[in-house]
Amino acid sequence: MMEDGRTQVLNPASISSLECWVQKTAVKLVQINGQRKYGGPPPNWTGPVPGPGCEVFISQIPRDIYEDRLIPLFQHVAPLYEFRLMMNFSGQNRGFAYAKYGDPLHAGVAIRTLHRHELQEGARLVVRRSTEKRQLSLGEMPAGVQREQLLQVLRGIADGVESLTLRPGKGGGVTAVVQYTSHYTASMAKKVLCEAFKKRFDIMITVKWQSFSGKPRQDADQAKLSASPPPGFPQVTLRSSLLPPPLLDGGHRPALGQYPSLPRPARPGREALLFGDAVALLRKVCDMLDLGPPLYSTQYLCSSPEGFLCFAFRVLIPGVPLPYTGMTRVLPGCSGAAQREEVYHAAAEHILRSLYQA
Repeated sequence: MMEDGRTQVLNPASISSLECWVQKTAVKLVQINGQRKYGGPPPNWTGPVPGPGCEVFISQIPRDIYEDRLIPLFQHVAPLYEFRLMMNFSGQNRGFAYAKYGDPLHAGVAIRTLHRHELQEGARLVVRRSTEKRQLSLGEMPAGVQREQLLQVLRGIADGVESLTLRPGKGGGVTAVVQYTSHYTASMAKKVLCEAFKKRFDIMITVKWQSFSGKPRQDADQAKLSASPPPGFPQVTLRSSLLPPPLLDGGHRPALGQYPSLPRPARPGREALLFGDAVALLRKVCDMLDLGPPLYSTQYLCSSPEGFLCFAFRVLIPGVPLPYTGMTRVLPGCSGAAQREEVYHAAAEHILRSLYQA
């Protein structure tokens, strides 16, 4: 196999080092579809499955460096839920990997600590946020499709279906937006959905990644349908001046081992989460951890048959590498501002629950 005009040659010393490390630590590495995976979860993992924002993307990895060097390095930040190294058939790595932590805070620490880390002379790692796309847009669905029936069908085809939203589609049809528990489960579903619908129902559907903006990645003439927000609902956007400034290559980065562990604030009572001001509580948590104030962005999606208004939300916390995103339903309010506050409250409560696993 050729790459950059040079033949890939395995490094016997690197292979031997990996084998010795695996034998010594009893770490289990599993080869799946061009990648070698550790964990997901690892043995003795007691926490929940990590949500969005917990994974980092690692590139510029020397091709003869393996998990015996990489996993201990990234575990130095915090326990790893999962580590995936992309592999070639030749036995060399493909130069990139993914590391997933238990929460977004430690993923941020990994980025700030290990980005530009010199793994060997002349080889510096690039560590940044992982996009972790988890939503699929299913187009060309029949007009009369029912949400509960479709949800049952989708869960029978592939694992990991978390939620389902139906929207008006092109030509009187329906578009289904399906959210999965992880990028991996969404990827697996994407590979089988078209064929499954063709075999089981004799219909042809389209399956594409769904962007946060609500527009799937498709031709412009198919991306013009969008719901209008309810009357009086303010349009909320993030101002670029509020976004956290990037850390310049020449700026200060703490050396490995000098970065302090992020403290976990005292766990609030269940009553505080259920009945308190979730927006104020989230702001307080961010202040305690010196993460910066949460910045909210919302988008109206549709009205449900039950009368709820469906919204997508996006919350950017400057000290966390990836925004929190999700969907929620609220009852129509007396004003747009009241509806907006309801969406903010639901978003803040979602984030607090993910942080504290209440």
